[in-house]
Amino acid sequence: MTKSKWFVILFMVACAGVSLVFAQRYYERRSSGRRGVPDWESDKEFSHDVFTFVRIRYSSGYRGRGYRGGYGRGYRGGSWATDYPDSDLNFSFRLQQLTSIEVNPDGLVLELTDPKLFNYPFIYIVEPGSLVFSEEEVKSLRNYLLNGGFLMVDDFWGEDEWYNLYYEIKRVFPEREPVELRLSHPIFHAVFDLNEKPQIPNIRAAIEGRDYGITWERPDAQIPHYKAIYDDKGRMMAIICHNTDLGDGWEREGEDEWYFREFSEKKAYPLGINIVFYAMTH
Repeated sequence: MTKSKWFVILFMVACAGVSLVFAQRYYERRSSGRRGVPDWESDKEFSHDVFTFVRIRYSSGYRGRGYRGGYGRGYRGGSWATDYPDSDLNFSFRLQQLTSIEVNPDGLVLELTDPKLFNYPFIYIVEPGSLVFSEEEVKSLRNYLLNGGFLMVDDFWGEDEWYNLYYEIKRVFPEREPVELRLSHPIFHAVFDLNEKPQIPNIRAAIEGRDYGITWERPDAQIPHYKAIYDDKGRMMAIICHNTDLGDGWEREGEDEWYFREFSEKKAYPLGINIVFYAMTH
């Protein structure tokens, strides 16, 4: 896996301060195949180097009484398909709209054991609160990350879900520990300059907590955490976004203008773009 060409195609346009258009049009045309998200064609000159948002389909389950494995929702409701496909389509659209990155308009869903995984330098796992990797997935993810791949984990809340993910990550990297990122880390300032570690709740929790300043989804998830896993050369292989939900900020951008302005425009898109830029240039 090589990223040599990404340094050329990831030149970012001047996007700081750009005001996004509230995406109500998406939800006026949801019957279309792209659920109202505009389509586009990538530059043929970079046909083999477009950025593709790859969502990982994983096994969900529960450790202990009531365990259920398999693809789909587990005992505690975790799901690889949360916010799909709107979040992936919307983020891909905004990424190509606000930057000069050539972006695949469709994205992909792959399993960790798919040989095609190594063709894509960025993968996304959502709601890992009840994720259970198979042994084959453990080996494939370790190999992928150590050979240049980057993983973003998003949308899980509270201590129980953290410990489940931690258990699974330690199966992948028993010799490594996730490290909390300081706000001064470049990933928070790569393209958009963030002055806080943002917490993005789902749209329902945001609206219910609006009058009280509550942006967390449960009492034991009040502080957002962003943790990284590094390889032996100091390259970030993964970012773990805990007690926050960037995917809902992408998916629900067209449903409520206040939510869009407060969370999608100010937090979810800026941080998502920063993460992609940092991952592809380091």
